[in-house]
Amino acid sequence: MKRLCVFCGSSPGFDSIHADAARELGTALARNGIGLVYGGGSVGLMGIVADAALLEGGEVIGVMPQALVDRELAHNGCNQFHITASMHERKAIMADLSDGFIALSGGIGTFEEMFEIWTWAQLGDHGKPVSLLNIGGFYDSLAAFLDGVVAQGFLRQEHRDMLLVEDEVDALLTRLADYQPPDLGKWIGHKER
Repeated sequence: MKRLCVFCGSSPGFDSIHADAARELGTALARNGIGLVYGGGSVGLMGIVADAALLEGGEVIGVMPQALVDRELAHNGCNQFHITASMHERKAIMADLSDGFIALSGGIGTFEEMFEIWTWAQLGDHGKPVSLLNIGGFYDSLAAFLDGVVAQGFLRQEHRDMLLVEDEVDALLTRLADYQPPDLGKWIGHKER
């Protein structure tokens, strides 16, 4: 993998384990020669993961809408920085530049980005891995909810299995590197009777 996209919070959260994980991930990406593509922010987990990658000499590519740049949230140290007209354009560029996706802890923006890129994988728009770095059980409730969605017949198990979940950075990077997209064929379920 040449580059991985990281979705994460513009807040560091209350528990330092989230910042520690962002720092560990940024460091690991750079040490493994994997570039970081991210939302371009200088604050919260976004700033921490970027700073860690840069400190190790890694490639860091930020992508941010002009409206957020105008609020002075942009990271000034990125190797490349793309300014977009909209959030939609931001996500498309991040997807195009990346070979896989990791969601760290975050809020609704992080969730929205992860769900959209996972949906694109389900639809066959790309064959890139999508994952959650489940620090301190942050995503335990979401994983359980998704398992319930499968049990209720609104998500196929093979699509649920496309979302990789790991608690450790190294284990997650290994799974991302080894990922093979499933051959799903037709994904829409049966008709109602």
